[in-house]
Amino acid sequence: MAKRSAGLLMYRRLAQDIEIFLVHPGGPFWAKKDFGSWTIPKGEYSIGEDTLEAAKREFEEETGIKPMGEFRELVEIKQSGGKVVKAWAFEGNCDPTIIKSNTFTMEWPPHSGREQIFPEIDRADWFALDEAKKRILSGQVPLLEELQSILSKNKTSLKEHESQ
Repeated sequence: MAKRSAGLLMYRRLAQDIEIFLVHPGGPFWAKKDFGSWTIPKGEYSIGEDTLEAAKREFEEETGIKPMGEFRELVEIKQSGGKVVKAWAFEGNCDPTIIKSNTFTMEWPPHSGREQIFPEIDRADWFALDEAKKRILSGQVPLLEELQSILSKNKTSLKEHESQ
């Protein structure tokens, strides 16, 4: 059975543009990777667990920020490694320089017998939508495209409503 994760895609509006909040995985495997390695804050959840609540928990564990707002469900995606990700988008804002991530322990260097502690997330940042599409794991790009489509439809319906 494929691993399953739940996550949150936070965005903010700036004038006519939107920015996407992404996090960079910590640890030695990701240390020198940038483009195509960022992700939405997410994590695995247990069978029977409420996925939105799991997504909120994982967001807070990985960033130290309690997510609040209206959560819009997005289509479930499957990443290249087979992991299935269920996500929700919400509008919010934060200072990415103050994130506080949980940690994990692993043997490093490999076969050294030495355990080291690494942050699950080593940094976070805001990216314009086009830049976010370059930075995020390719399997998560559909989440950004769906959010872009939703926000474009909302903007169109708002303009139509205002002109009446």
